[in-house]
Amino acid sequence: MAEQRLYYIDLKTSRSTLKCIQFCADENFNLMFEAPLDISLSDSGFKLVNFGCGYLQDQEKLSKYLTLCVFTNRTGSLCVCYSPKFDTWEQITYSVFYLHKGYSKTFTAALGSAHSQVTKGITFLNLDYYVAVYLPGHFFHLLNIQHPDLICHSLFLTGNNEVMDMLPPGPLQLLSGSLMLDWCSGKLYRASLNQSYLLGRLWDTRLDCEKMALLHCVLSCGQDPEFLEAQIIQWISENISAYYSFDPIQEFIIASSYWSIYPETSNMDKLLPYSSVLTWNTEIPGISLVTEEIPLPLMKVHSAKNYWEKLNANLEYVKYSKPLLHYNNSVVRREWHSLISEEKTGKRRSKAYVRNILDNAVKVISNLEAKNSEPRVTPLLQEEDSHQRLLVGLMVSELKDHLLRHLQGVEKKKIEQMVLDYSSKMLDLICQILETSWRKHNLHPWVLHFNKRASAAESAVFHIMTRILEATNSLFLPLPPGFHTLHMVLGVCCLPLHNLLHYIDSGVLLLTETAVTRLMQDLDNTEKNEKLKFSIIVRLPPLIGQKICRLWDHPMSSNIISRKHVKRLLHYHQKQPQRSMIDKSFSVEFLPLNYLIETLTEIESSNQGLDAFIGHDNVDAKFVEEAALKHTTMLLGL
Repeated sequence: MAEQRLYYIDLKTSRSTLKCIQFCADENFNLMFEAPLDISLSDSGFKLVNFGCGYLQDQEKLSKYLTLCVFTNRTGSLCVCYSPKFDTWEQITYSVFYLHKGYSKTFTAALGSAHSQVTKGITFLNLDYYVAVYLPGHFFHLLNIQHPDLICHSLFLTGNNEVMDMLPPGPLQLLSGSLMLDWCSGKLYRASLNQSYLLGRLWDTRLDCEKMALLHCVLSCGQDPEFLEAQIIQWISENISAYYSFDPIQEFIIASSYWSIYPETSNMDKLLPYSSVLTWNTEIPGISLVTEEIPLPLMKVHSAKNYWEKLNANLEYVKYSKPLLHYNNSVVRREWHSLISEEKTGKRRSKAYVRNILDNAVKVISNLEAKNSEPRVTPLLQEEDSHQRLLVGLMVSELKDHLLRHLQGVEKKKIEQMVLDYSSKMLDLICQILETSWRKHNLHPWVLHFNKRASAAESAVFHIMTRILEATNSLFLPLPPGFHTLHMVLGVCCLPLHNLLHYIDSGVLLLTETAVTRLMQDLDNTEKNEKLKFSIIVRLPPLIGQKICRLWDHPMSSNIISRKHVKRLLHYHQKQPQRSMIDKSFSVEFLPLNYLIETLTEIESSNQGLDAFIGHDNVDAKFVEEAALKHTTMLLGL
């Protein structure tokens, strides 16, 4: 007698009930199910339990029976796909029980006037991270079983069969994995998605939900990631001004970074963000959806391995509700702002701590440059940009600690490399978007000069950089060092002065030391440029402002330097014991300036320990007097 194994699944929904479906895996057991039950029976592989009917049987009987499939994949998912018999073909209803998630979704697709042409039933196909629901000639649904929470991550197409490569028109028998048997011809097919069709659809569709689903589908199922990323970047660049209900740049960076290291371990879906979108309330045209909670499968395991171990981990995750496992950069945001604040006040914590953070950034940038075989034409990664390096280093440090806490069985070195790959991937994607735009508009390094008007190409690149900045700021993602300098240079060339200052004051453009230094050196002292330079200088942080003022040989700059020098001297004087500073009588012809200069001279000559405070800028009372007289002369027009 053939070996038998008895299993049962209890599935209940408000629309249909399959009470304790009991099945036995042997060659003689036969139930009237159109599709097979494909379930993992051992750690070594899959055993096919065939409940299908032969291709010689009467096809008219198929519509009398329900369709049931059980699918698993290597990430520990367990899905039961169920379609009842149809009393009418005006609409098709099917349910997917995500047993590894603890809920089910019942989909109803309206066929409309095409229902009279339906001659075949639904086919469920297992495509690893997706389950395809296929009704020939009417619809093709691609359900995301790895991240099924939001309906926008699943794809719902109507009226075509082009999503699949070489999909036969006849009835199909699903075999192990993605193999299919064409009942009519007896040929075997391997189910695979048509990448060219999916990319073309990404350009053509008007539905935001389809764009979102297609983007994720292309990244997760593609065989050539670099080519597919380049195509998506091209789509983003061509539609940079379009309005969507999600941010394509954000979604691309998060999703592509996620899939770049996902194969390293199956737990990444719980530890790293999969999407920038947290909620989706927009309905899918022609699809109605009902979501219901279902009891989790009861597993009694002692030494589960491989698939069963991963399934058990998924069930434990849902059972004990651990939504906070996902990496959150709120700690990075808080620590980064703290370090920047300390830098402004000159009170920074231990040098070893900051050095370790900056060393992390150096490793990420080195890892990025090592993987990039072609030289870049964009002038990025060529300056220190300490603020962005701090942000990169902090992200590496926090992400490494996060993964070490939750990936107990993974070696520390492997986790460190995964973190470096993930962080460098984010920076690389931003560089790729800029690189594509730079090459498209045929820009050259001489764009980093202020003494020329911006071209239409430079304005287009500036617009793309602004969109990238908006996308990364809301998620608090790092930017490649040099990004803000390049953005600032293009902003000065592209924007009128009042718009430029508005961008600076609102934080869109950052005044980096490199950009402002070039501005002071490139521009002459025409009236227009003087106004620009002065507007920039008064907005600089104090430490950078002291350096930049000395690069501008102009009475206005001398006036600013003098004011700061006087302010520091008098502030120092207030802290000293009060005494008679000047024992002289001034005649009436001495203006207030004379008294101020005498006071400053006395402070400078009697200071104790003040030399280290003021000596570095080569400014003294005589310099202040000359600057004041020049400024007065300029104001009087003499």
